[in-house]
Amino acid sequence: MALVEWPAKPFKDAPMPSVFERRGSAARVRDIEPFRVVEILTRATELAASGRDIVHMAAGEPDFATAAPVVEAGRAALAAGATHYSQPAGLPALREALARYYQDEYGLDVPPSRIVITPGASGALLLLSALLMNPGESLLMSDPGYPCNRHFLRLVEARGQLVPTGPEARYQLTPQLLAEHWQPHTAGALLASPANPTGSVLSLEELAALSAATRERGGYLLVDELYHGLGYDVATPSVLAVDPDAFVINSFSKYFGMTGWRLGWLVAPEVAVPELEKLAQNLFISMSTMGQYAALACFEPATRAMLDERRELFRQRRDFLLPALKNIGFEVPCTPQGAFYIYANAARFTRDSQAFCRQLLEEHGLALTPGLDFGHHRAGEHVRFSYTTSLERLEVAVERLAKVLG
Repeated sequence: MALVEWPAKPFKDAPMPSVFERRGSAARVRDIEPFRVVEILTRATELAASGRDIVHMAAGEPDFATAAPVVEAGRAALAAGATHYSQPAGLPALREALARYYQDEYGLDVPPSRIVITPGASGALLLLSALLMNPGESLLMSDPGYPCNRHFLRLVEARGQLVPTGPEARYQLTPQLLAEHWQPHTAGALLASPANPTGSVLSLEELAALSAATRERGGYLLVDELYHGLGYDVATPSVLAVDPDAFVINSFSKYFGMTGWRLGWLVAPEVAVPELEKLAQNLFISMSTMGQYAALACFEPATRAMLDERRELFRQRRDFLLPALKNIGFEVPCTPQGAFYIYANAARFTRDSQAFCRQLLEEHGLALTPGLDFGHHRAGEHVRFSYTTSLERLEVAVERLAKVLG
């Protein structure tokens, strides 16, 4: 039998596809939608590098650098050799500092043993998804809402059960909505207060009612409190005041201004902490040790004074941008009470928020986020403005919008 030679030319011109090209990604990856704001930020950065003047209103990131005392604490930790692993649940000193924070800020007794430090709030949600959710189960969550929440659930073969919400409920879940949408596969509910993208805040009474409705059905209650510290017109109570069994997710990124340090925490019932530590050991080993030492400086009085001053600047920006957008023709039926976002109805101008945002960026140098990033309910006619840039730059943005849309 003659030996057949492999033809040389086809091998050069048409290399064999890789294993990944042949098999493709796992089904869960195909189900996870892109985080559109990251694509916008990437394109905005490219345009700015080419010399274009871009007003950045897309990122959910404070424009202020991390406060100087925090940076200095991080430098000191590095100089002292704090470059080794910490405990999987975090530095004891930081857990203790957070326990004091809950006492000072909310009057709540939250022992350090219930606090787990995580690599950002994203790490906290990953841990809770793995801890609480079985394949096929779901968590009720508001639509619109932060998109990565449902994608973390998909990663553990669970899913986000999106509940359409509107201005009549301030874009929040209610006990009535829980009752209407609860299914046999529903494992609980995920709330956010203050919420992204709407800035709405749940009162203590609302949190208590939602806690009771969830507990009545034997479900878990998870609450995203990432934007605590950035409340403007009303109090921002912690759910722990009415439900000590709730799971709370928080972060050093927003009020504390440590986005790039990737540091967050969660509060859990004491009985759940050993299992969370086991997961953290396997998933993360530990968090950034020098970042944790830096975060200790967040609780110093001088640092808190700085952060509170920044909150007032955010308030000033909101109070300028909100009426300006309404004058141009955007509808904002609910004044944001916290965070640093305005979720605006742009139906007067578009039914395709993604194309609308792309055009504003490419032609007018305005970077904002399409509603499609936050769910499906009327997403094509909504956009999110992030007032994480200076008042002067917001004035430029309003001037450009008025010329284009006015």
